[in-house]
Amino acid sequence: MLVTKKYWIPVFNEERTIRIYVPHTYEQTSKSYPVLYMHDGQNVFEDKDAVGGSSLRLKDYLMENNVQVIVVAIDSGANRMEEYRLWPPGELSEELTGKTDSKEAKGREYIDFIVQELKPLIDANYRTQGDQNYMAGISLGGLLTVYSLCRYPTVFSQGVGISSAFFRNQEKLEQYILESESIGFDRLYLDCGDMEFGDGRIDRAFLKSNERIYGILEERGASVEFKVVKDGKHHYESFSYRVDDIMTFLIGGR
Repeated sequence: MLVTKKYWIPVFNEERTIRIYVPHTYEQTSKSYPVLYMHDGQNVFEDKDAVGGSSLRLKDYLMENNVQVIVVAIDSGANRMEEYRLWPPGELSEELTGKTDSKEAKGREYIDFIVQELKPLIDANYRTQGDQNYMAGISLGGLLTVYSLCRYPTVFSQGVGISSAFFRNQEKLEQYILESESIGFDRLYLDCGDMEFGDGRIDRAFLKSNERIYGILEERGASVEFKVVKDGKHHYESFSYRVDDIMTFLIGGR
């Protein structure tokens, strides 16, 4: 039901573990399934693999609720910030972090890899529903998800961004959404905690950043849902409580 494979990711210049979950009924049926692509794969399924020891515990949820979906979760690496950032950091990023980060940004090429190389491999080796591909991510993974739905709306029909770190590329992402010819994806779910980092100034700026992206997407006519999570923190213990919301939004949960 849960297997790991190694794939070469050119933009990262290394092999990366990719974890693939299929429903326990997969071998007993001939049906095809929607596919959910996720980032930070080591933190998706089980605590034993997670950085910091806490994951979304998605494996247990999917099994207990017999959720009929294939999940492809791609591990992040040691240079996650550079891997997941779409553009060099902007003014808001430097303002909130108080530092000038590396200018490396590999996120757009990473998304191209998923669409152009990984997805065709998954479709060739598993029974997938070609028009039902979703993406979900946390923090910088949420930034990647929103970009992906805008960049490839005919590939990813639905998406989820949990506590998205839009601020890392706030200015460029806003510009990208506003300049996109059309916002053609089906649906997007976003949420943000009101106590993400336990610092009032940063918490307010983080929430405002999320509200800004939500507002611009709405203005462009996107079908987007936004939720403020009371007492929500930037930690997997908090993120794991939102799994039911995520799966219910994407495929009804069961």
